[in-house]
Amino acid sequence: MYSGSGNTLNQIKRHIAACDYLTVAQLFLKSDFLLENPLSFDDIKPRLLGHWGTCHGINLAYANLKYFYEKNPGYSFVLGPGHGFPALQANLFIDGELEKVDKNATRNLHGIEYLCKYFSWPGGFPSHASPITPNVICEGGELGYALATAFGAALGHPEKTIAVLIGDGELETATALSSLNMVKLAGGKANGKVLPILHLNGYKISAPTIYGRKSERELNELVRGFGYTPLVVTENNEDFQIKLAAANRLDHPFLIMKTEKGASGPSAVNDQKVAGNYLAHQIPLPNAKTDESQLKLLEEWLKSYNFEDFYSMEEGILI
Repeated sequence: MYSGSGNTLNQIKRHIAACDYLTVAQLFLKSDFLLENPLSFDDIKPRLLGHWGTCHGINLAYANLKYFYEKNPGYSFVLGPGHGFPALQANLFIDGELEKVDKNATRNLHGIEYLCKYFSWPGGFPSHASPITPNVICEGGELGYALATAFGAALGHPEKTIAVLIGDGELETATALSSLNMVKLAGGKANGKVLPILHLNGYKISAPTIYGRKSERELNELVRGFGYTPLVVTENNEDFQIKLAAANRLDHPFLIMKTEKGASGPSAVNDQKVAGNYLAHQIPLPNAKTDESQLKLLEEWLKSYNFEDFYSMEEGILI
């Protein structure tokens, strides 16, 4: 049974909100990273490059998995949607993993400036997960390979638990679909446990996803047909922890994580629906550098995370 505490759930909530803030700051800001002054056009990067739509879901999954498996030394996380890299990098920064390989990524104001300014910046961090990412074994730039990579990492290591996040657009690729069969080939006791998590947000870059339009029953039966036990999880962190506890008792669990595309971001821009739509996939405020109304939306978006609750000038990141 789930035996988590209110304090753990609060920590997860704080972790997600802080990572959401740092994700958005990486995508947009080249200065004023703590919003000490009203945002100006000069604070916005000249070229906005990245993918927002999947990022809140990545932060949701990463934080819940981290706190559930924090005492399991054999736990690893594989990210399929590598284009959601600013979310992964925000987590690696907050956890101190990035600082282990990059002395500039300190968990204070200097590190925040470094992290955010140099995302998608010449000579800085790429827009996708890459070989310079700490402990990366799957770049995710070309979708479809994450599940096979996870089974490969578990092969011959029964002490390991590999959680792997797969985008619902990614699952439409032939590679991802065929990799679902790996449970029949490498799902035995001699190998580690692989926990696939389908990120079901309903949209890809320019259209709805196939799996986002299936009924829950149809999707569950598809998952069962491959040999897994499906467990549907929502954005509620307590529900997530309960489902992880249930998954821990199963031989071949398969989590279906339902979120809104671009969750926690702008709901509408220029009278067009953004959150819960394909328009959230990349940069939801593409004219924030030149459009006063989009700049104001960006400032409101960033302030909605209350980052001041997670940071102090004296102590740095408070998670």
